[in-house]
Amino acid sequence: MSKIFSEKTKEVFLGPLSKNNPIAVQVLGICSALAVTAKLEPAIVMGLSVTIILGFSNVIISLLRNTIPNRIRIIVQLVVVAALVTVVSEILKAFAYDVSVQLSVYIGLIITNCILMGRLEAFAMGNRPWESFVDGICNWLGYALIIFVKAFFRELMGSGSQF
Repeated sequence: MSKIFSEKTKEVFLGPLSKNNPIAVQVLGICSALAVTAKLEPAIVMGLSVTIILGFSNVIISLLRNTIPNRIRIIVQLVVVAALVTVVSEILKAFAYDVSVQLSVYIGLIITNCILMGRLEAFAMGNRPWESFVDGICNWLGYALIIFVKAFFRELMGSGSQF
């Protein structure tokens, strides 16, 4: 139980939410952050979708890190992310079709997002599954926090109301 709440886990958890935010500090993922923030609802769905995808892809890559040959590691990472993106896209089409249409191509572009690929390469390839999961979830929570705030103000100023 102590490993779950270790100092490293705390650092991994708090870093992306403050001093190491992927958008505000690292200036990564700006394109998708601008594209999906015209309204709050798609921003929330995009933030949650990517949080789930990065969390689970980090765990999968972390579990496979010692068996992936170095020369094909990027291909394996892309396949893992593409499979998870496909699952999330189909779930959105089934349960939130209107939002799925609004996000259209941006869900598919999650596969090539620089934050996601960077976290897989820099963190999941060298750390255990639990730390990788926390890193994935928290990096996208940091991303989601920025796009939620941006979408809140863009929608409020653009239409004068929310949702």
